[in-house]
Amino acid sequence: MQTGRDYRILDKDLSRIGNSEGAGWIAGRPLQRAGLVLGALSLVVFVVSLAGAGLPFNGPIMAGCIAAAYLGLNIGANDVANSAGPAFGAGALPIGLGLAAVAAAQLAGALLAGDRVTHTVAYEIVNYGGGAANAASPAKIMVAALTGAAIWITFANWVRAPVSATHSIVGAVTGAGIVGIGAGAVNWQNVMQITLGWVGAPLISGLLASLILGLLRWRVHFAKQREEAARLWLPLLLATAATIFALYILNLSETRSLSVRQFLLALTLGTAAFFGARLQINRQVAARKGEKQTLKDMLSGPLVITALLSGFAHGANDVANVAGPLTIIFADVRGAELPLSVIGLSGLSIALGSVIFGRRLVRMVGSSITRLNPLRAFCATLAGSTTVLAFSSVGLPVSTTHCVVGGIFGLGFYREWEDRFRRKSRERLPVEELQRRRLVRRSHVWTTLAAWAVTVPASGAVAASIFAIMSLID
Repeated sequence: MQTGRDYRILDKDLSRIGNSEGAGWIAGRPLQRAGLVLGALSLVVFVVSLAGAGLPFNGPIMAGCIAAAYLGLNIGANDVANSAGPAFGAGALPIGLGLAAVAAAQLAGALLAGDRVTHTVAYEIVNYGGGAANAASPAKIMVAALTGAAIWITFANWVRAPVSATHSIVGAVTGAGIVGIGAGAVNWQNVMQITLGWVGAPLISGLLASLILGLLRWRVHFAKQREEAARLWLPLLLATAATIFALYILNLSETRSLSVRQFLLALTLGTAAFFGARLQINRQVAARKGEKQTLKDMLSGPLVITALLSGFAHGANDVANVAGPLTIIFADVRGAELPLSVIGLSGLSIALGSVIFGRRLVRMVGSSITRLNPLRAFCATLAGSTTVLAFSSVGLPVSTTHCVVGGIFGLGFYREWEDRFRRKSRERLPVEELQRRRLVRRSHVWTTLAAWAVTVPASGAVAASIFAIMSLID
């Protein structure tokens, strides 16, 4: 039965997100030190090149590769908590095995599904052949973009500003392209599509998360026979996700057409997921020996699946932040295909960042006050990863973190609606408490939007400045 103080739990998830951002700053200190070392190395390369000293390698390109390695480690370290944190917090995964499994999923996502978003970042933001005759080389533009994005992200982490690596790299590529070739060389239509994707992805994730939570709440949580309802709806939900994921993997071919045989294969995998999840729930029920089961208790297996799915989605989309610029640096831009080795190395840097630097952050996010309720974590992670994969399939880079946060916003709004719906026959909450609850959520929305608005022009300005410094070397 609810009490007059139940409204307080409606604000906990967003406050925990704020705590996780602070935890990320604390847990990321080892990565910040590594960034200082890599930054110092890049500065030395720049200074030596500027002084005209002979080097056995191209100085600016070497600096760009160093920045790419740092970006990959940073992306892996900061975003792994979105995937592994909920499963670790619920006790479904040990932290070592969880990090290794999510890192492997990230690498698989990069190799199997990272080419479309990488192609967008590499070739569809700037038209390298559409500028003036004295336009800069594409490799030089991307070196400036990588270095500028790395500097901006490091600065933002230092001042504890929640910025996205995806937003930073898109802004940096645009800024460097404007200075190096001209504003006319930027494909503004594609940039606008990417921007609309940034707005739409969290909204879609929030809507999907609220639908999943509503389904589980009304079909399982409020059911008279909760265990029987869970045996049906949880496996059915996972089977649906597995079928859609299988169709997504099978649709990665160049033809983008699915045969009847592939549809049947996807349905077979979904059916296997259904019976596998049902068997796992039956074992849990049997292990409790007649004790009352809660929905939270039955989510350990699903949380592991969503962690791996989230890792795969993260690798498929965020690898472009590193692989896109590197593709231009190392490959011939005249219609050359995306080198799989570049995508693989970029995915490996993200996976290494997760394994080497992610342990502390996952432990902090997955425990104590930063831990999300397992049910809501499951809904937000599943909705966020599904949304990221959907945008990856059409080649649009989006922020995985913002998709997860969008899912949590959707859960909060759904719970507010459910709270009002179930309170119709009870005394209304005080007006000041209703206003306080609204202000917390809306203030976080404005903070997120402000970070988006600042990141793109700021990273673009930093990349343009780096390009100007590099021009002094030539």
